[in-house]
Amino acid sequence: MKRIKITDEVKGTFKNNWNFCVGTERMGIALQKEYLDTLEFVRKAINFKYIRGHGLLHDDTAIYREYEIGGEIKPFYNFTYIDRIFDSFLERGLKPFVELGFMPSKLASGDQTVFYWKGNVTPPKDYDKWKGLIQALVNHFIDRYGIEEVLQWPFEVWNEPNLDIFWKDADKAEYFKLYRVTAFAIKEIHKGLQVGGPAICGGADHWIEDFLRFCHKETVPVDFVSRHLYSSKQPKLQTHELVYQDLAEPEDMLKELKAVRELINASPFPGLPFHITEYNTSYTPLNPVHDTCLNAAYLARIISEAGDIVDSFSYWTFSDVFEELDVPRAQFHGGFGLVALNNIPKPTYHMFSFFEKMGRYILYRDESMLVTRKSDQTVTITAWNPEMTKGEDFSKDISIELVLQDGEYFIKRNTVNEQYGNPWHAWIQMGRPRFPVKKAVETLREIARPRVDYDKLSCTGNKLLLELTLSKNEVTFLEISRIKEESETYYRLDDSMIPGY
Repeated sequence: MKRIKITDEVKGTFKNNWNFCVGTERMGIALQKEYLDTLEFVRKAINFKYIRGHGLLHDDTAIYREYEIGGEIKPFYNFTYIDRIFDSFLERGLKPFVELGFMPSKLASGDQTVFYWKGNVTPPKDYDKWKGLIQALVNHFIDRYGIEEVLQWPFEVWNEPNLDIFWKDADKAEYFKLYRVTAFAIKEIHKGLQVGGPAICGGADHWIEDFLRFCHKETVPVDFVSRHLYSSKQPKLQTHELVYQDLAEPEDMLKELKAVRELINASPFPGLPFHITEYNTSYTPLNPVHDTCLNAAYLARIISEAGDIVDSFSYWTFSDVFEELDVPRAQFHGGFGLVALNNIPKPTYHMFSFFEKMGRYILYRDESMLVTRKSDQTVTITAWNPEMTKGEDFSKDISIELVLQDGEYFIKRNTVNEQYGNPWHAWIQMGRPRFPVKKAVETLREIARPRVDYDKLSCTGNKLLLELTLSKNEVTFLEISRIKEESETYYRLDDSMIPGY
């Protein structure tokens, strides 16, 4: 049994960098009702501040068009859809973390595309027209939402240009040209607008070094560095519907973040803000691990610690309303989302909601637990027990001694594990219905709720003892609040008079 003694000494501050931003499928899909319903559901439980996704300039948002007028081809900028989309974000308390991409077909220099929805990944054929598009877009945002609002929006140039599937030939020099033109176009409008990149995937951090050297040498504006982070290894088995991968250990993700932070601090721009604009376990939306309790327990440590290293890290994504590799073919299909189709929350959603309830002041933290105190003196604990080994017998016993004022305390515990709050497992037991009927959907939503336990414990000698058992891949949340006893205010209170009590 693991034994922990937790005093009332504050060890640090739990930073809310973990809920700064969340990822989304392309902008155009934000016009769907289920997407917006899920966004509303997630936003009520988890206080994400920003939202980031692909496809802002893709043809389905219709921002960039060209028409022949008087024998001359001229751009036309259409903001009908993007206004509707950004309005829906802001109405729900979310600001855009603006990813500038992909290339409108009329402006593209080639026909290479990515994803089911065919995002064009080639450079602009006319950089003057690209500059005009960027400035028209940013000026429109300012006109519609005001400069004070738009000054809060980071503008990220492109997505993973180090991969040839996202940027033709992974041409670094061409990306630097795109970045230069874009950064200056934005800064010409207002020098306070934030612009950054290079939004690379992991394993190519030399791009960040070269990018920052380029910006310094060429005096190109850069306000933040962005990067992505996934921990899955190469596929063990891959079909047209599912991908199976092993995962590195969670601490490997933290080591990667520390290495990049050190790289930035050693660059000509030490201390530059560092944003992880995508992260998850697997990088494919066909990996069933995303639907599991392991995904939640695995990432809990990242949420607990990564905020001390990066300025933000954005979970990819909030919803399984997502079409990169075609329209989803089943209720559970390995999608990235915190919430599955039909608005069914996954275990990782609940893990996020647990951290949302944590306090600001850290009393204790290790690789499997975070203990905090709120300003009202309530103590909160989130603990997790990830286990990637096959088998059942991986429970963990923990004895926690808390230093508190003497008195009575109410303990509430929410639990997600293989048995509770695990709709994916229930769906398997149902026979894996691809398109479940309404009754089955309601059952899955009911099963998706965490288990709730409660107790009343006494603290004597300033010591309150908690005994916890965490099952395999469990994430649990405890709230410990002092009881203000009011039983004596009731006239002639006698519970023994209640039949059967």
